[in-house]
Amino acid sequence: MNVHLVDGTYELFRAHFGAPGATTPDGREVGATRGLLRSLRALLREDGVTHVAVAFDHVVESFRNRLFPGYKTGEGVPPELLAQFPLAEEAARALGLTVWPMVEFEADDALATGAARFAAAPGVERVLLCTPDKDLAQCVRGDRVVGFDRLRRRLLDEAGVRQKFGVGPASIPDWLALVGDSADGIPGVERWGEKSASAVLARWGHLEAIPDSEADWQVPVRGAARLAESLRSSRQAAALYRTLATVRTEVPLTEGLDDLRWRGLRPELLAPLGERLGAPNLARSLA
Repeated sequence: MNVHLVDGTYELFRAHFGAPGATTPDGREVGATRGLLRSLRALLREDGVTHVAVAFDHVVESFRNRLFPGYKTGEGVPPELLAQFPLAEEAARALGLTVWPMVEFEADDALATGAARFAAAPGVERVLLCTPDKDLAQCVRGDRVVGFDRLRRRLLDEAGVRQKFGVGPASIPDWLALVGDSADGIPGVERWGEKSASAVLARWGHLEAIPDSEADWQVPVRGAARLAESLRSSRQAAALYRTLATVRTEVPLTEGLDDLRWRGLRPELLAPLGERLGAPNLARSLA
């Protein structure tokens, strides 16, 4: 069997910015939730989709905000989108899916925990991390745990991670620490870019293994002296950035593998949800 672990927060954002808006009779914006329902229902109609969980950032902030004030928050997120987060979780449950709403942790942490937990479970052939988020590339293991960009229908196995980033999955947090991640508010180390980070980490693997002197790097990198100087003066910050970029695999998820088995839509939840969405025929349209 395949296990599909879906980044519900990403799906909700994608629906908000990529699908037509929709309002209820009382004027509430619900287009993102409707789009999410269509997207998840399409997934459930695909061959071989039997075990599914969806993770959401129930609140945007997490423990990482206590570690670094610049880490991402809900600031700048359209209020009409933020207001749909609880509704989106309700929608996923109405589809009969296991939902992981994260508060202390993030959706990525739930997906990483699920991948670590279920990859070796009896009967599991592959775990698909349904998100294009580069953070989750660190969870890829061979062709057993893979990334899956549903929009572009692209799988990302371990060989693909190395081809795309120039490093293996284990070095992705270090790569993000050097390069930065604007989506998460991680600034990165000054002067370091994707090519330089890939070249140096391909040789040394992790931040602490990179020699202070560029003369010892043993790889040709443009502007190596300035890069080395920047890293020497930023090692403590870089270590923090790596901590921020490292997904956690100890989220206390209560569900076992059989709990992720999809057993069908839940009409008793879809009917009231349809009323709230201004779509009284919702259950029929999703059947």
